[in-house]
Order: sequence, then structure tokens, then C-alpha cells
Amino acid sequence: MMLNIRNMESTCCIKVVEDELNKLELDYTTVELGRVEIIGPISEESIHLFDIALRDAGLEIMFDNKTLLVVKIKKTIHQLIYLSDNQPRQNFSEYISKEVRHDYPYLSFLFSSVVGINIEKYIIGQKVERIKELLVYEQLDLKEIAFILNYSSVAHLSNQFKKVTGMTPTFYRQLGISPTHRFA
Repeated sequence: MMLNIRNMESTCCIKVVEDELNKLELDYTTVELGRVEIIGPISEESIHLFDIALRDAGLEIMFDNKTLLVVKIKKTIHQLIYLSDNQPRQNFSEYISKEVRHDYPYLSFLFSSVVGINIEKYIIGQKVERIKELLVYEQLDLKEIAFILNYSSVAHLSNQFKKVTGMTPTFYRQLGISPTHRFA
């Protein structure tokens, strides 16, 4: 049985889902961003308990098509920002539209109505979270991080980072704060 999970956006979320599956002694084959495949029959009560546990972590089982499209958009953005050091030099909107196979204006409207922010702000938030990880866990300078995340310059990266976090990337690195992954 394949279950789609809302707000599952990072490896941290995957770990949370795996932990809850193990606590409930549910056998599974796949846990990846936005979905989990459970082996064998599963009772309605088990699904309910699993959903409650996920909701406590800011996640939830999804059943409608619009929400599934939003998950595809988030997954596409996550792949670009977290899983690819060679992001395409094309426009995010074109890339998302191509990957999700829908008209971008519709995807933008849907995303905003479901998530509460537009895709551009979501992308910026995800890029800032990725910058935090690279600052804390990697020995990369700001120029390398700007290149990896397709920023036009270090100044652009720094300005966007400061606008979102209220501090400079250099100051953040000095603090040594572990990045947090938002499940929303």
C-alpha cells in the first residue's frame, strides 16, 4: 500500500516516518520524500495511529489530488536545492512546470492556496535552509555556496540570507547553529 505524506521535505522527515513505522511495527519497502510503501495488509486502526503520530511531527497522510500536486512541486524544489550541486541555469518556473507536467500559473495558484505562500518564497526559504547546512556542515566558502545554489553573486546570497534570518551567513557560521528543517 502506497501512502502519500504531506510536508515530508527532508531526510529528517524520512527518519521521523521510519521511526513511527517501526514503533507501530509496520513493514515497509520504501520511505522517500512525500511517500511510503507499506508491505501487506494494514488495518484502518493502524493507518489512523500512524496518521496521528505523523501529525504530531507536523506531517500527515494525504488523499486528495491537489495536495499530491503540491507534494510533487515541493519534491521537485527539494531535488534541485538539496540533491543537485549542478542546478539548471533555467528558470525555476519552467523547470517545475516541466517536471510536474502542469501549466505554471495553475501550479503557482494551487501552491499558494494550499501552502499559504507563493512558490518563490518557498524556494527562497529552502535555499536559505540549504545555505545553513552548507555553512555548518561543509567547509565551503560563500563563493562556492553561491555557485552551488545558482546565485548570481555572493552579495545576492548574503542579502537574501540576511533578509530571511536577520543575520549574515558569516555570523551564522560563527554561531555554529544546527539548521532546522521545517515540516510546513
